[in-house]
Amino acid sequence: MDSLNSTHSAATFVRPPFFFINGFYNIPHVKYYYIFLLFVFLVTVLGNSFVMFIICTEHSFHTPKYITLFNLAVADLCGSTALIPNLIATFLFDSQYISFDACIANMFFVFFFASMESLTLTVMAYDRFVAICLPLRYHAIITNTKMAVMITILWTYNSVLLISTMVLITRLSFCKSIVVNSFFCDHGPIYRMACNDNYPNHVMAYMNTVFSLHIPFVLILLSYVFITRALFKIASWEGRLKALKTCSSHLILVAIYYLPIIATYIAGGIFTIHPNARIINTSLSIAIPPMLNPIIYVLNTEEIKECTKKLFKRNKVTATATNNQIQK
Repeated sequence: MDSLNSTHSAATFVRPPFFFINGFYNIPHVKYYYIFLLFVFLVTVLGNSFVMFIICTEHSFHTPKYITLFNLAVADLCGSTALIPNLIATFLFDSQYISFDACIANMFFVFFFASMESLTLTVMAYDRFVAICLPLRYHAIITNTKMAVMITILWTYNSVLLISTMVLITRLSFCKSIVVNSFFCDHGPIYRMACNDNYPNHVMAYMNTVFSLHIPFVLILLSYVFITRALFKIASWEGRLKALKTCSSHLILVAIYYLPIIATYIAGGIFTIHPNARIINTSLSIAIPPMLNPIIYVLNTEEIKECTKKLFKRNKVTATATNNQIQK
């Protein structure tokens, strides 16, 4: 390990052929955690694939609300695929060396889809804001075409932001160390290892946090401030609860995504967190929401529950008919 942290004698630009991912170092019984992450990944793949399949095949779900849900499922599925299999392969099979180019690619996809989840939750908040605060104009303001354009803009905006971040990494010289103190090719630990000026990278890291995390969270909070005001204008409690119920799934998704991140920031500011505890908490914050999101929407959305029941009944009838034909 000391040789990996040693200083190179050359004073010129140094781009290492590989990095060494050092996360989950010296944690007892950590292999059980990798097995748990494998379970999380399998549930994530099955759950989000099912949601995407239901939305694609059921014509009644071809609406702006479910377009955003489909986009969230894509972000969840791709984000988990970018992180968890690589994490398990890296540490469970002692394959902690990763090439420079593969590291940049891993960094891009993990951050890209994590940001897309945050941005999609913001679009879903906007959809609920219009539905509750401007119900008579909802179908004029929110259409399939407008929602598709909005999501395309977010993908483009996120791509430009993350590609710019990756380009700035390539201008850094790594003459001190190649040991990445994280569980993946994390942007912060990598740019801080640079020997040359990394201030532009620091600024870009701050911009990524603000534009992909802080601003979306503030916009979501503002949308619910207006939604709360609109709910109090509804005369009956039944009407308020009915309107609030349409937001329940989204509120749970927002809490699952943002609360662990906020808790980590607050805990880090109050007292010192052990690096291993921080790494496990951060990895869970990234891995768990994509697993829970499809489960929450299936359980909390009547339309999806009804469609799921019909689908299983249809498959059961088909299977019964097939068995009868075989027996004949």
